Amino acid sequence: MPKISAVIMTLNEERDIGRCLKSLEGICDEIVVVDSFSTDRTEEICLQYGARFMKHPFEGYIEQRAYSISQAAYDHVLVMDADEELSRELRDSILAVRENWTHDGYYFNRLASYCGQWIRHCHWYPDRKLRLFDRRKAAVRMVKYLHDEMVLIPGANSAKLKGDLLHYFIYTVDEQIHSINMYTGRQARNMFKMGKRYSYLMMIFSPMYKFIRNYIFYLGFLDGYFGYLICRNAAYSTFLKYAKLKALYKGSIVP
Repeated sequence: MPKISAVIMTLNEERDIGRCLKSLEGICDEIVVVDSFSTDRTEEICLQYGARFMKHPFEGYIEQRAYSISQAAYDHVLVMDADEELSRELRDSILAVRENWTHDGYYFNRLASYCGQWIRHCHWYPDRKLRLFDRRKAAVRMVKYLHDEMVLIPGANSAKLKGDLLHYFIYTVDEQIHSINMYTGRQARNMFKMGKRYSYLMMIFSPMYKFIRNYIFYLGFLDGYFGYLICRNAAYSTFLKYAKLKALYKGSIVP
């Protein structure tokens, strides 16, 4: 039976980290928390749950994720975000895998909560993630010019586990607006550094396509008012990303 290291990145996560850590009890042989110098009670809470807590400067999502995985004592790793929680069914699935590890990596669906409502459409679900894997058979890559994502190396095999990874994503609409403004700025800067170009057609039609795709074809309307809001904000986020990229090329924003 392989030993498993749970790996979590944090920055001021006192609101969510306790719930995340509690869901890991009995699942992992160690919990490694790599923190970007939190100023709240994150460290205190992590230590209460017996986590190995270390501080490391944040240089980017990919770099921080790769560093945190490298700090694990064991090669079999479960990657979590601080605002995530293992559902009971997913806990049972992971415990079964521990008894009979047969693949290089295991995928499971992530189910997100928006303002207290679980969102099952809008292109948000099923949000399949590789989070349990042999680190010798996996790597980190960038997605959407910003976030990190785990992928298996060529030749590695995988399976899908039953159960959801519960993601307590957004608590208020104001919180999402703040998040959109912050992340689109980072996306635009990464796109600028990578030489990604913009066009007025992209600024006009990409947001329209995003809304129609998520609200109509991915059935966002079935999530009611919050589904509509999510799809509208996704379209706005797409527009803002290109608008900020344009501003960078025009020199009105310092890279």
